[in-house]
Amino acid sequence: MSNAIDRRDFLKLAGLGGVVFASGLPGFALAAGQDEFYFVQLSDCHWGFEGPPNPDAKGTLKKAITTVNALERQPDFIIFTGDLTHTTDDPAERRRRLSEFTQIASDLKVKTVRFMPGEHDSALDNSAAYREFFGATTYTFDHKGVHFIVVDNVSDAGASMGGEQLEWLAADLRQQKTDSPIVVFAHRPLFALYPQWDWATRDGARAIDLLLPYKNLTVFYGHIHQEHHHMTGHIAHHAAKSLIFPLPVAGSVPKRAPLAWDASEPYKGLGFRGVSVDTQSGQTALSEFTVVKKAQANATDKT
Repeated sequence: MSNAIDRRDFLKLAGLGGVVFASGLPGFALAAGQDEFYFVQLSDCHWGFEGPPNPDAKGTLKKAITTVNALERQPDFIIFTGDLTHTTDDPAERRRRLSEFTQIASDLKVKTVRFMPGEHDSALDNSAAYREFFGATTYTFDHKGVHFIVVDNVSDAGASMGGEQLEWLAADLRQQKTDSPIVVFAHRPLFALYPQWDWATRDGARAIDLLLPYKNLTVFYGHIHQEHHHMTGHIAHHAAKSLIFPLPVAGSVPKRAPLAWDASEPYKGLGFRGVSVDTQSGQTALSEFTVVKKAQANATDKT
């Protein structure tokens, strides 16, 4: 049985409220040749992290890439939404980790791969090393009639976007119609999810005010190492799982700390997502993927 969804089915599902959570469809993808497309979001790889709770810290990213490469239908593009590497005070080590990450990511079959920084990549040097490898930390692109905006709420160690970037965002948005389909990528949440754990953007409310006039706009982010969905007015915000370790639900424990590795369910809480986009309305359908299939997760060999 094919897992592809045709345009009529997609619109039927999207009509349920603008977003479809298709976790039960591991091969979820839109049918080829339609007015829809899909991309893959990976986040929080933390390349260079070692030790508990992930005993396969050097293999998890590679396994995820193998899983993406094995998708029945390859996405139009792939985006990594920050924390490509784990933080280090050593500038040379930071560049070594970025270089290794770049080499690993080059194994993706899809050649249109986009990147953005997380605070682990950028906060200690205002993205200087990141820019050497990947260029600008803010940019836009268009794909099949959908406008994509990448914002930077991590290069500033104080977790602010800053007035200059907000002006840039406002100027870009003015070029769009209020009913244009728009997708925004950030690393931290733009809304105040849980500031006590650094799960917020200090001037994120100003960014959201700029976004609210646009009727068909969705935000995807990372940083919190878990799937999470939130609405600010009509704007949906979706956090992606991590590829290194999961974190607890906001405020559920006194201190933010990685969740323990479960040897009976390896890679539990880790994964990536596919996002299918209707080019006419900007409606999105989400499909959550595990790092590896269960049989692979239980295998003893490490890559």
